[in-house]
Amino acid sequence: MRVSTPAFSLSRVLRVAGLLLALMVFSPATSKAQTWLVSTDAYVKLGVVDKFSQLGAYTAKFVVINQETGKEYILSKQIPKGQNGIDVIFPSEASEADYFKTESGEAAAARPGRYTWECQVSGKKVVGGRFSFSEVANDVTLLGKN
Repeated sequence: MRVSTPAFSLSRVLRVAGLLLALMVFSPATSKAQTWLVSTDAYVKLGVVDKFSQLGAYTAKFVVINQETGKEYILSKQIPKGQNGIDVIFPSEASEADYFKTESGEAAAARPGRYTWECQVSGKKVVGGRFSFSEVANDVTLLGKN
């Protein structure tokens, strides 16, 4: 009875050795440093709610005033009956249909400084407050091989 054993041929050994050599040659020898870029945007969420839903549908006019420049940014939102309130983001993106802007159409930006805000319904101030955007410093971090 013959026993069959795998034959080790020289060509098969050379192919495997060549493959291993190619993998070693083309693999990266050292890791490269990675640089990360950073972006920071400041936003504030402002909101108003008709707590007991007494008004039905109404218009909420948000007014934000930059205390350093005196610029007034306005955003009006229609609140339908059944929806008690709304939250808005300041500054909103100018690419949106509705965004905070001055009467001349200048879009609001999150510039460092102090701001006051209020929400008016039917020409009367119903809520308000103040906030500030601080200077933001972004660092570039370089991760390298230690």
